[in-house]
Amino acid sequence: MSKTERIPRICVGVDLHKLQFTVCAINEETGEVVLTGVFKTNSEGYKEFCEKMHAAEAEQGCSIELAVEATGNARYFKNKMEAEGFSVVVVNTSKFKVITTSTKKTDANDAATLAFYLSKDMLPQSHLCDQTSEEIRRMLKTRSILVSSTVKIKNQIHGMLLGYGIETKSSQFQSKKKRQELLKDLADQGYSQFTASSLEVTLSILDEICSQVKRIEAQIKEMVKEDEDVALLMTMPGIGFVGATTIASYTKDIQRFGGNFKRFSSYLGIVPSVHNSADTVRMGKITKRGPQDLRTAFVQVAMGIIRQPQNTSEWKLMKDYQAMKVSKGSGRAIIALTRKVARIVFAMLNKKEAFNPNLVVKC
Repeated sequence: MSKTERIPRICVGVDLHKLQFTVCAINEETGEVVLTGVFKTNSEGYKEFCEKMHAAEAEQGCSIELAVEATGNARYFKNKMEAEGFSVVVVNTSKFKVITTSTKKTDANDAATLAFYLSKDMLPQSHLCDQTSEEIRRMLKTRSILVSSTVKIKNQIHGMLLGYGIETKSSQFQSKKKRQELLKDLADQGYSQFTASSLEVTLSILDEICSQVKRIEAQIKEMVKEDEDVALLMTMPGIGFVGATTIASYTKDIQRFGGNFKRFSSYLGIVPSVHNSADTVRMGKITKRGPQDLRTAFVQVAMGIIRQPQNTSEWKLMKDYQAMKVSKGSGRAIIALTRKVARIVFAMLNKKEAFNPNLVVKC
């Protein structure tokens, strides 16, 4: 339906914060400001706002469409408004710099700016994944935080014991039993129980975190046990369970890229930045735009492939990696390898085909 045939809209710009949101609503056809105000982000505030919008909807015979910037609570706001029958556009802030570069930046002005550009259909939209994918991402993020904490604690223990003349290896932290043996090693050196108390407390914290990591991993496995994409991705050497789950949680709607890998690689942020002036074109570092966790997962897959020469040494992309490592350095070579891995994964997910090693072996 064309713009002239559709029902006129009341375009509402929403500047959303943790405790409140500021709105500016304008009639698309007349430009008249229908509503301005500040509402609390609680049940009473949402109810008050929705009642006013429904009243304006009935009075002016218009549909309601809202624009809100992508923030931590944008999904919750979107779900609340769509339950009321309103349409919601989540704005991609990285592609909409009008607000961030404004010389008069206030909540009211930001809301008015969003309302104006919404009425002109000039807002770049941010894609929101489905609820299940978001829940899996949050679980993976929690796991990542816990794993990072275990690394810091292990490093602290390494330093602590080295101060007592005891040299430790990473293998000594692999199980609770081995970790407890560290206390015995300390006792064998003749140190008192007071000296060992700090280590005992640190080890108990490490034991608890490791237990929680296993618990979260079990929950994630339960969530994706019937996920075909996860099983598909794990057919490729270098992709483990966590990497496969991370990639799958960000690519459930891979069809939105229309089979275009350039769009997908741009979304990943693994394409070089371009600086173009007159006849001069300079290629810079990768943009790093897009989900950091997804980009990290692909880099880790590339590293996993490098660590499996017994399975991957005959692959063409590995031969290219080795050659580029010599000429350009390991950093650039890894990024180039990551881009090739992403292309393979993109093809696998689009075609719903398992990894075929025959297609990557150099003829």
